[in-house]
Order: sequence, then C-alpha cells, then structure tokens
Amino acid sequence: MASKVKSAFICSLVLACVPLMAQVTPASLNPNGDVVAEVNGHALTAADLEHSKSGSLLQARYTYYQTERKALDELVDEKLLALAAAEKNETVDQMLANDVYKGITGPTEDQMQVYYEGMESDEPYSAMRTRLYDHILDMRKSKARAAFVKTLREKANLHITLQPPTSDVNTTGAPIDGSKNAPLQLVEFADYECPYCQKVNPSMHQLKKEYGDRLTIVYKEFPLPMHKHAQKSAEAALCAGEQGKYLEFHDMLFNTRALEVADLKKYAVQAGMDGNAFNQCLDSGKEAAAVAKDLDEGKALGLTGTPSFFLNGHYFHGGMEYSALKEMVDQEIYAMQASPSTAQRASTK
Repeated sequence: MASKVKSAFICSLVLACVPLMAQVTPASLNPNGDVVAEVNGHALTAADLEHSKSGSLLQARYTYYQTERKALDELVDEKLLALAAAEKNETVDQMLANDVYKGITGPTEDQMQVYYEGMESDEPYSAMRTRLYDHILDMRKSKARAAFVKTLREKANLHITLQPPTSDVNTTGAPIDGSKNAPLQLVEFADYECPYCQKVNPSMHQLKKEYGDRLTIVYKEFPLPMHKHAQKSAEAALCAGEQGKYLEFHDMLFNTRALEVADLKKYAVQAGMDGNAFNQCLDSGKEAAAVAKDLDEGKALGLTGTPSFFLNGHYFHGGMEYSALKEMVDQEIYAMQASPSTAQRASTK
C-alpha cells in the first residue's frame, strides 16, 4: 500500500496472473446475536451470517478498506499541504505556484506532436493542440506536486491507524520461521509457480531480518489450478519439512523456479535430505491432504490468488514492494503500542 494505495499484482484462481487494482473495505458487521433476518419464524443472526459467509464478507470489507485508504491518503496529503502553506502564510495554491510549479514550462510543439502520434486519434492535431498543451502541462504539475508531497510525508510525524479487516487463520502445524509467541505473526498463502510470490520472497526474509524475534512468518500452501507444478511443489516443500528442511527447500523452489518432479527430487539431495525418504513421500502423495487443507482454508477465507497475507489477522494481498510490507508491519506495531491488549490477543492465536 505504501504511502499511496497502488496497483498490486496477484496470481488469481480465476484469471491466472493478472494485475488487481488496489481495492478497499466497508464497516464490518458486528458478529453478535443481532437478528438480521427471519425465515418462516427462524431467526438468522449477524453471527450466523459471519460464520457462513465469512470469506465473501472479508473480500468485501477489504475492497472497502482500500477505498477508505485511498481517500485517507488524499486527505493526509491535503493536510500536509495546508500545514506547509500555513508556515509560509500562504494559501496552498499560492505555495504551489511559488515553490512547486516554479520553473515548469509547457510542452514544445515537437513534444506535443510526438504525444499526439502516440494517441492514434482520428481527431486532427490542430483541433487537439490546445487540449494537448493543457493536459501535458497539468501532468507535469501533478508530478511535481506528488514529489513535493512525498518530501512532506518523509519529514512528517505520520501514523496511519486505519487497518485492513481481520479474520482468524488456523496456523496449527504450519511451517514457521520464528517463535510461536512472537507479537507479530505474518501468515502467507503462496504458490511456488506464482511469479509475484517468487518476487516477494526476498522481502519476507528482509522483514524477518529487520524485525527479528518480534516477527514470525507462517507459511501456508495455496497452489493455483492453472499452475501445473504448484501442487506437487507444495507437497515437496512439506515432505522437506518432515526432514526439518522446509525453510531451506521453500527458498530453493522460489530461487530456482524449475519445478518438475525430477527437479524437486534433485533439490532434496542438494539440501542434504534422505533422498529415498523424500522420494517416497513425494511419489506417494503423503502430503497431498495437508496441501488440500491449506487450500480449502484459503478458499473459505475468500482468497482467490497469491500471495495473500494475514498480519496478526489483518488481511491484505499482492506482490508488494518491501516498503509497502514494512509499512504494514510498522502500522501494526504502532496499533499494538496504542492498545497493548492487541499484542496479547495476537500471541494467543
């Protein structure tokens, strides 16, 4: 999400690997005993709705959250600009004109011609010239404004407390990197053949290195049906886990990206495993049920793609840059410090 809500990439169950525009979520339903419907005299409560439709509700809330977050970022930017202008005893428009837009010039005739040719418009250049000039000038001003706001954000004492929606995730028996009692628990549902999971994996290690014992990463398997090697790769990782090599093998799969069964068996030997035991585990499908369990849980949560994350239960997804992942962790730390009971609840999950 970074300082602005941006496009996130995700491997999707429905449309293979496609870009998902950042989305957001509505106010969540209180899962209490309130009656929300009656059917032939039988009451349906908010708790019934939450239990039965938790996956679809989580996705709707996330969509609303990202919309809220985008609006909040815009509001924060406006506030930062207003504060900066007040220090100069100017209006925002005056400050922008005097400091931010100073020196910005309109496009040359050649630049407008090149831009026009890239548009492939049926409208003649002469009819569009004035609009092209204004449009390109506005783009240059917008770029300068964004750069200026970025510097204001970097200098500001800024804490975002708006958080994504939450859902419980069963982490019992899942491979982990860290302590079960760490105050920060980041669960990742991933697919070894998903390029966005491959891309985000180094950032996961960077997070663990930066936050140390405060952060535990939990790995869940979510092989997507359009990735023909994902299922067996997930089984292979769990087979490696039987020999205490899950984390090493997990990284090896993401780094090599060669996922044929023969490759998986070769990696097992390279990782120092008992090759015969590994091959028997993989060939027999011993871990297929465990993979299916993770997959079913992800579907019940409403997940449609990878990577998908739950940070102390707070849901977000996409192949995010390290800075965006770090922002989510720092935001959770700030929320825990503001409400210490949050950390206590997270450690008991």
